[in-house]
Amino acid sequence: MTLHLIKLCVGADSVEDLQAWVDERMAVRRRTGRPEEQIHTTRMMPKRAAEILDGGSLYWVIKGGVQVRQRLLDIRPVTGDDGISRCDLVLEPVLTLTAIQPKRPFQGWRYYEPKDAPRDLELRGDGEEMPPEMRKALGDLGLL
Repeated sequence: MTLHLIKLCVGADSVEDLQAWVDERMAVRRRTGRPEEQIHTTRMMPKRAAEILDGGSLYWVIKGGVQVRQRLLDIRPVTGDDGISRCDLVLEPVLTLTAIQPKRPFQGWRYYEPKDAPRDLELRGDGEEMPPEMRKALGDLGLL
């Protein structure tokens, strides 16, 4: 059974900020000849990794609401330079917009059941994404 993770996206003010960060990190990896994969390092290793890697995603909470997700490709244990065990979450560098779902702050990551996850948003009929200001306004009204 598929399981997701949910985590606060600290430092990003918008989905566009997160996308810019992903694009920048991928460009650095390309320039330095490193594998082109997006990695987010976190402290705790999920014990239910097999369920997460069975089609799971990392849902990002930005400015008090779940707004976007990224598919999880791998979960790797690593040891930092300080000798502390950590976990690398390998993410698909593609952001999928979701319906905005309010979420209070929490520490670390949490398991996120598929039944609790917001639905993905579709592109408009002309293939364009909804402007961020409109998404925010509609989300604030509870219409997204």
